[in-house]
Amino acid sequence: MGKLKGFLEYNREVSSAASPENRIKNFNEFHTPLTRDKQREQAARCMDCGVPFCQSGLLLNGMASGCPLNNLIPEWNDFVFNGNWKEAFLRLKKTSSFPEFTSRVCPAPCEAACTCGLNGSPVTNKENEYSIIEYAYANGYAGPNPPKVRTGKKVAVIGSGPSGLAAADQLNKRGHNVTVYERNDRIGGLLMYGIPNMKLEKHIIDRKINIMKQEGVEFITGVNVGVDVPAQKIIDEYDSVILACGASNPRDINVPGRELKGIMFAVDFLTETTKSLLNSNLQDNNYTSAKDKNVIIIGGGDTGNDCVGTSVRHGAKSVLQLEMMPKLPDTRAENNPWPEWPRVCKTDYGQEEAIAVFGHDPRVYQTTVKEFISDENGNVCKAILVKLSFTKNDETGRMQMSEVEGSEYIVDVDLVLIAAGFLGSQQYVTDAFGVEVNQRTNVKTESGKYQTNVDKVFVAGDMHRGQSLVVWAIREGREVAKEVDTALMGYSNLA
Repeated sequence: MGKLKGFLEYNREVSSAASPENRIKNFNEFHTPLTRDKQREQAARCMDCGVPFCQSGLLLNGMASGCPLNNLIPEWNDFVFNGNWKEAFLRLKKTSSFPEFTSRVCPAPCEAACTCGLNGSPVTNKENEYSIIEYAYANGYAGPNPPKVRTGKKVAVIGSGPSGLAAADQLNKRGHNVTVYERNDRIGGLLMYGIPNMKLEKHIIDRKINIMKQEGVEFITGVNVGVDVPAQKIIDEYDSVILACGASNPRDINVPGRELKGIMFAVDFLTETTKSLLNSNLQDNNYTSAKDKNVIIIGGGDTGNDCVGTSVRHGAKSVLQLEMMPKLPDTRAENNPWPEWPRVCKTDYGQEEAIAVFGHDPRVYQTTVKEFISDENGNVCKAILVKLSFTKNDETGRMQMSEVEGSEYIVDVDLVLIAAGFLGSQQYVTDAFGVEVNQRTNVKTESGKYQTNVDKVFVAGDMHRGQSLVVWAIREGREVAKEVDTALMGYSNLA
């Protein structure tokens, strides 16, 4: 497991990032990977720690600790250290469907749980994974490998996000005939249009999709099942159906003036930009531009940060990111010990870029919108903001939020992006297939299972568990594939 005492001999090094001033000039990925020799040194830091929390995939206090895919991290780190990149790739692929995606967009819960990080810096597992998969592509290890035998069973996967793709990939490897339906014009779901190009360049998705096509997976785009094609027709034509449509209902806000022009959901803003970028390099103007606009982003999560980075690239006049919750501490609190996910304040790429351009952090904590104000044409032109305070309820023990009296203030705004998360599955899909949903509108199944109340119909990903990480969606896609395979064949040999 790496070099004996390597964690003492080598300091943590990560790929270099282009300066914010340079990278905002385009929508390209902006990290330069370490050399192979440097990456081997980083893999050498992996300790013979006895209990590799990095691959545990546990939930501690509701947060992921370790890799949800249970990646065999110490093993492929050891292969990298010894220069055996092909074996590292084969070990990685035993548990991971799409390391080319996760090595770019995963927040790396494996590193947060790394034993080496308990009293120092964690091993660079995410960048090691990136090096493994890119080396595999460069050297022909990651090419198509179609199944030698077909079972004759047909499976439909509705949705081509990470969970749907993972399910399709696994079931195709088993020999089933898999067809993936996607309502958008391109395959990838959240990966394609929910994540900006500078975090995941779209040719990386196309590269993998082309391999899956060569392996026998059929993809059908521009078909909205439940609208363009009746759900019952899909159920009748296929031996099994997997719903992997994501948590597609963006959470709205309910304040006076919400109906004004210039207020939109963040996911629509990001989708428009990526689609225009891919279609015309933004020359068709078929997107909402933040250029020369005062932008307010409501939400402090990853999507909010992506909106910051995108708005800066558009040429926004100003960017303000509102976060209702208090600022997290800069270091772990006593009630947030390792190996829990560290609840600490992080400055992500978009905020770094806003700081470089505007000279200050765009985030404002414990603040929300109280009202939007219209100009004479029905466009949003100002917003009334208010500060929030939190007090503990003596009966429930929960924190209660309330407005701070007299704290209102007015700011200019031309574009408002709502990045407040997602609520669950879309009703037209669940109604079309007749599947039951829970109070959060996620599709209901038995605990730990993926079979819905409808015969032959299964569910996976955010549509099943609610909004979550790409790595959790991939895990659910692999697990639902195993359950579907068992239902079709009476047993499964899928991992």
